[in-house]
Amino acid sequence: MPGFTRATSGLPGLDAVLNGLQMGDNVVLQVDDIADYAKFVTPFVSSALDSGRRVVYIRFAGHAELVTDKRAKAYVLDASRGFEAFSTEVHNIATEEGRGVFYVFDCLSWLLEIWATDLMIGNFFVITCPYLFELSTIAYFALKRGDHSFKTVARIRETTQVLLDVYNSRSRLCVHPLKAWKRYSPTMFMPHIMEGEAFVPILNSAEAADFFSYLADKNLSDGTRNLDYWDRIFMKASQIQQEGPESIEASEMVDVLLRVMIGREERMLLLAERFLALEDLLEIRKRMIGTGFIGGKSTGMLLARAILRKNSAFHWNDRIEIHDSFYIGSDIFYSYIVQNGWWRMLMTQKTDEGYFETAAELGRKMLTGTFPDEIREQFQLMLEYYGQAPIIVRSSSLLEDAFGNAFAGKYESFFLVNQGSPEERYAAFEDAVRKVYASTMSRDALEYRLKRGMAHHDEQMSLLVMRVSGVVRGSLFYPDMAGVGLSRNIFLWSGKMSPEAGMIRIVLGLGTRAVNRVESDYPRIAALDAPLVRPYSGLHELSRYSQRQADVLDIERNSFESVDLKDLLAGGYAPGWQYIFSVDPAAAEFLRSRGRGDEEARLVTFDGLLGETDFTELMSGMMKELELGYGYPVDIEFTGNFAADGRLMVNLLQCRPFQGTGNSGSQVIPENIPTENVFIRQNGNFMGGSISRLVDRLILVDPAAYSALNAQGKHEAARVIGRINRLCGSPGEMNVMLAGPGRWGTTTPAMGVPVRFSEINNVSFIAEVAYRHGDLVPDLSYGTHFFQDMVEMEIFYMAVYPEDGECEYNLSVLEGVPDVMEKLLPGDSAFADVIKVYDFGKSGCKSLRIVSDAVKSSMICFCEENAGAAL
Repeated sequence: MPGFTRATSGLPGLDAVLNGLQMGDNVVLQVDDIADYAKFVTPFVSSALDSGRRVVYIRFAGHAELVTDKRAKAYVLDASRGFEAFSTEVHNIATEEGRGVFYVFDCLSWLLEIWATDLMIGNFFVITCPYLFELSTIAYFALKRGDHSFKTVARIRETTQVLLDVYNSRSRLCVHPLKAWKRYSPTMFMPHIMEGEAFVPILNSAEAADFFSYLADKNLSDGTRNLDYWDRIFMKASQIQQEGPESIEASEMVDVLLRVMIGREERMLLLAERFLALEDLLEIRKRMIGTGFIGGKSTGMLLARAILRKNSAFHWNDRIEIHDSFYIGSDIFYSYIVQNGWWRMLMTQKTDEGYFETAAELGRKMLTGTFPDEIREQFQLMLEYYGQAPIIVRSSSLLEDAFGNAFAGKYESFFLVNQGSPEERYAAFEDAVRKVYASTMSRDALEYRLKRGMAHHDEQMSLLVMRVSGVVRGSLFYPDMAGVGLSRNIFLWSGKMSPEAGMIRIVLGLGTRAVNRVESDYPRIAALDAPLVRPYSGLHELSRYSQRQADVLDIERNSFESVDLKDLLAGGYAPGWQYIFSVDPAAAEFLRSRGRGDEEARLVTFDGLLGETDFTELMSGMMKELELGYGYPVDIEFTGNFAADGRLMVNLLQCRPFQGTGNSGSQVIPENIPTENVFIRQNGNFMGGSISRLVDRLILVDPAAYSALNAQGKHEAARVIGRINRLCGSPGEMNVMLAGPGRWGTTTPAMGVPVRFSEINNVSFIAEVAYRHGDLVPDLSYGTHFFQDMVEMEIFYMAVYPEDGECEYNLSVLEGVPDVMEKLLPGDSAFADVIKVYDFGKSGCKSLRIVSDAVKSSMICFCEENAGAAL
């Protein structure tokens, strides 16, 4: 705690009124004009500098410069970078400058032009004022009278040490102290008129009545002072909409609202400006809780629907389900942190030393916080609107779903079956909100941001609350289908396919099985120009590589469940299911030979949907229209349900830019490579475009040795690979290839190697090798979060099927190449038989090269005798 050392304001009369300033004071002046604030700042700065004090000027506003004395140190801040970046910079300045500094801040009210909400200005003051107090500083702040809600002024009053009302009353400067902490005199809180250097209190009753009557007239309000600045903006927007939505004023208001609701990413703002009208933005506001941005996921969903609506060539409204989503503004996220007292911890997390360690502790705390009563009331009203309908609470952060940064799977989303008493349903919802907030501190999210140079970017978490799309069947709730679609197909498994046609990954039930790699399950993958051509070349057991379970919401149990498809079929076919299920002929014949029906031979294939309905054309047309609107390939999430009249209705849940990988042109594949020099050669089943690149290091997991490990050993093997990954440096420093059995990134060790993406984020090439022991078979992971990570990191991917007659896979080429596993990690030598690390760049006798031709859908990985030899 600071001592109460006296200091001067530079105005002897004001010092007399307040009994001087005290080290630790934060002084807030409410003014009508910035010029009045300057009359107090100038003597304060001059007297401080003359007495040898350090003075720091925090400059961020567009008004006239307040501190011009060159002896003061000025920092120019960009408030448009957002609340977090701005507040962090002020915190860091105060930390660096240390104790006993005198500060002058530009008028805080100017921040309304950037942040558009009183709430965040109040939050800024609440976190900054106590820190300056601890550092025993004196800081001057100003507010424009009438620009802020009563609630915001009350928060500032409660936090600051000195609050002064400043008036120019009939050409006389008047100061009315409203708060002076730890000070008192019989006349201190009377209005004082400046006369020369003195401030004279108004003691005469007639003069006091006259003065306060003047103030009452001056401060007459139409009630808007009870409103946040945010609400006043939308009141004005509504008036403009009623007067004429095509006016210049309406266009200007659209620009204002886009920048306070949609975000700061210019490409997304340009899209929003093209497709969202003032009416659309006002509709969003009606369904918004709190203030701030709605986030990337919400923006993408709304933009996609707006793009389709504007297409007059097709009546998309006849085939797309309406939505009634709610948006929880990004300001609530920071307010949650500030009001629960964790802001200082967040500042520590922003440092290099605390980036991961403090994040873990903060993430745990974020699971336990409380929300303000007014937010809780809005949450409750929203839940009352949905009743007991299942909902999903989805992350929608500022950085999500932008151009080049999908954040796929990095933040959490939670299904809520939404059953039970109102109190139980509310508790479950609030818990889901906390968990999504806490996921901003997850290791994977932090690794992703660090890897992509966004570790210190302003990353507020908004939320998208959606009604779950589906149908109640018995006690279960789920959609007929759900999946992901890509407008560009960059993993061609047949020469008949074109990248421009796009593809889908689709499942029966909730879409969790489409975006995650799930144990023993294979979603249906379809290229939209050849939808019935299956991707698994050489794998003929149809039933083994089909979906076995569906994810559903169990109404009776109030829980998310995975159920066997045979249990769903026990109740008979639902409308439209004839397009989803097919009979496996071989299995049906086998069952009939034993006197059993063919019910157990029915598989989820979607063959009827893909080959007998307009679904393929519908999805192709939708994604082409969205790609045209975005001017960029897109990635979508959707559900589908059969209506009573047999029509398939699609619910468009998400849309984001999709970043392709590799060169789309042709690359010459070298001919006459001796078979003994070929490591991998195949047609199709790769992703990464046309390349010709050397491999410096190969990390190879031996399938037999890996399969012999128990579950714990397989998890530990994944951690060892993570440690090797960290030793490899970035892909620009070393080209690393990772090859192993089954699925990389699976959650189930029996299916492959359970690495987290942050444990393999330095590799340049990934090979998933089919190994017949158990289910160690690659999964064409199009549309999964793992797939998105590979695309964004520009990782070249191969699915290798050694038993396919057209695929060559030859481990003998590795003979003579040094295995440096034990040298790299001597403490993990127990895994030396499981994990091999071959350094080609240092072998001196061999190099390894990958060459692929995306146009001809062929690739080869082979050894060259002379390291670095050119093709």
